This record gives sequence, structure tokens and C-alpha cells, in this order.
Amino acid sequence: MKKAKSRSRRSVAKGKGAPKSVDEYIAGVPEPARSTVKKMRAAIRLAVPLEATEIISYRIPAFKHKRVLVWFAAFSNHCSLFPTAAVIEAFKNELKGFSTSKGTIHFPTDKPLPTALIKKLVKARVAQIESKKRH
Repeated sequence: MKKAKSRSRRSVAKGKGAPKSVDEYIAGVPEPARSTVKKMRAAIRLAVPLEATEIISYRIPAFKHKRVLVWFAAFSNHCSLFPTAAVIEAFKNELKGFSTSKGTIHFPTDKPLPTALIKKLVKARVAQIESKKRH
């Protein structure tokens, strides 16, 4: 995952330096992105293993269980989910209506968040990691 270089691609969380917790990150996000990122966090939490923990990685929130499962972040007009390129490729038909890049999906803050789709993507990422552990 590359660090964003341009100002426009930088996460909108305000504050000095990297946030120390996901709560601190979210507290620094202005509306409407804050409401969207809170909903995204809740959807992800429902899809990850109970033992998963929240961390800050690459200056943005992530859920980790042995390794990072997914990252998520708020930007000025969208929130992003970073479930890895393999997950995005596997769900490319379901993601046709969304802006995507190699490892990122953008969900506009002015549209309802597709929480069922987010849970499905996260569960696929968890399954991907679980299958790698067995090999």
C-alpha cells in the first residue's frame, strides 16, 4: 500500500501526526464523511473474527487478526475500503457502480453505504487469509 503523496488524496482526519487510535481518527473526520466511516467501521466489525483488533496502519484505521485484514479511511467526498486487489477482482461485477483502483473501493458520502456488500467483501478477505494459512 503506497502512501498518498498529493494533498487531495490524503485522508481528511485532522490533528497532529498520525492518530493513535481508530476513535481518535474518526473524531478528526468532518461530516458527512464521519457518519459514513462510522457505518463502514460497524459493517466491517460484523464481518471480521471476534478476536480481530482495530489498529492504525499507514495512518488510517485497519482491522487486524494475525495480519491486517482490511483498511478503511475517510476522504472529503468518499470513504474507501482497502480489501486487497484479489478481493476487488473477485467481486468486480458487484463493484461496477463504484470507483475502484487496484486495491481500493470508493463509496461516495452522498449515497447510502452498501453495508451488506462491505460485509461480503470483508468476509471474502478473511476467507482469503484463512485459506493461505492452511497451505
